[in-house]
This record gives sequence, structure tokens and C-alpha cells, in this order.
Amino acid sequence: MTIIMVMPKQKRFYTLLYAPDVKQHLRTIERKDYSLIRKTIESQLRFEPAVETQNRKPLKRPTVFQGDWELRFGPDNRFRVFYEVDHQLMEVKVLAIGVKFGNRLVIGGEEVLS
Repeated sequence: MTIIMVMPKQKRFYTLLYAPDVKQHLRTIERKDYSLIRKTIESQLRFEPAVETQNRKPLKRPTVFQGDWELRFGPDNRFRVFYEVDHQLMEVKVLAIGVKFGNRLVIGGEEVLS
């Protein structure tokens, strides 16, 4: 009898970097949501951040924060994370975190065009 072991390909993970403004964006969001935001960013953007899913999409037009991608999550998909991916450096740079209220997007306490 021959035993063949197949080792799964080890996933390479992306380093998460946060723009300095993100700290200010978080200050305008309730603290009780911080854990959800952190866990979702880590689980959704650590591996394959540039793969389109139901809640992760490439942006069709540039944002104020120059992000290429948007991640939507949370109750009623109200949270938005805008980010860019550098495949060569294996980095994801989180540029902005906001909250969607109906058709309004608020980032850092200010309404921005969405």
C-alpha cells in the first residue's frame, strides 16, 4: 500500500496598513462596533483582498480617499471600508472607514459623496 500525502498550499497573507486618518474616522463610530470592524477587516482583507464577493467590490470611480475597493458589512451593511491593494508588497492599505445612513455616507463625522 502506498500512502500519498497532499499538503495544502500555504496561503500567503497580506499585511494590513492603516492610513493615519482612520483613527479619526473610528472616533466618530460607537466603541461597541470596534470589535466587529477589526474582525471583519482582518478576516476579509488578510487573504485575497482583491477578489470580488457579494460585499467586497472594486470601485467604478475614484473616491475622495483614492481607494480601489470597498468592503461592506455589519447590520444592514452599514459599515464601509475603502482600501487599496499592493500585490507586489502583499499589503492592503485601509484608507477610510465610514458609516452609511440611507443614501448618506459619513466618514470622520463628515458626509461625503458616495
